[in-house]
Amino acid sequence: MQRAAKCALRLDISRAFCPSNVRNCRAVNRVNGSVSCRRYSVLPPPRDEEEKAMLDSMLRVDHAGEYGANRIYAGQMAVLGRTQTGPLIQHMWDQEKMHLERFNEILGEHRVRPTLLLPLWNIAGFALGACTALLGKEGAMACTVAVEESISEHYNSQIRTLMEADPERYTELLQLIKEFRDDEIEHHDTGLEHDAESVPGYLLLKTAIQAGCKAAIYISQRI
Repeated sequence: MQRAAKCALRLDISRAFCPSNVRNCRAVNRVNGSVSCRRYSVLPPPRDEEEKAMLDSMLRVDHAGEYGANRIYAGQMAVLGRTQTGPLIQHMWDQEKMHLERFNEILGEHRVRPTLLLPLWNIAGFALGACTALLGKEGAMACTVAVEESISEHYNSQIRTLMEADPERYTELLQLIKEFRDDEIEHHDTGLEHDAESVPGYLLLKTAIQAGCKAAIYISQRI
C-alpha cells in the first residue's frame, strides 16, 4: 500500500508542476525526486522496417499481456471482491490498470495495431480469474503467481533483447519495461505470501496456466 501511495504522490506532483498540454511528461526522477517536464517518446523513430516490426511486435504482445492481466483480476474481483482478499486483489489490479493505460497511449501514439485476439483474451482472462477464485483465496493467488511469473520472465526476455541491441537507443522503453516487470514480480511475491502454494494441485494448476500464457504470448506477437 505504501508503494501505491508513493505512485499517487508522484501523479499529484506531476499534475501540479507539469503543464496539462505536455504529453508523456516525466514528472519525478525516482532517484532524487526532482521534477522535470519535457516531451519524449518511449520509442525512437525506427531506422527501418525490420526495427519497426520488432518494436510493434513487442508493444503488441505487452499490451495484450496487460489487457489479459486486467481481465484476470476483474474475474477474481467478481468472485472475491467482497471478501477480506478483495482489497489485496484490487491493489494489484489498480497497478495493472496503470500498465494497460500506458500501453494504450503508446500504441495510439505510434499507430501500432493491437492483437486481433483481444476479444478472446477478454473472455479467457475473465474466466481464468473467476474460475481460480472459485477455489478460494489460495486459488486466486496461485493464478497470480503463475501469470505474473510468466509476464515477468517475458519482460526479462525483452530487456535482454533491447540491451543486446542498443541500450542507449532504447533507454525510455527499457525503463518502462523494467518498472512494469518489477510490479509483476511484486504481485508474484504477494501471491506466494498469501498461501498460493497451499491450493490443492498447485504445481499442476501453475503448469497449466503458464502453458496457456506462453501460447498467448506466442500468438499475440504474430496476430
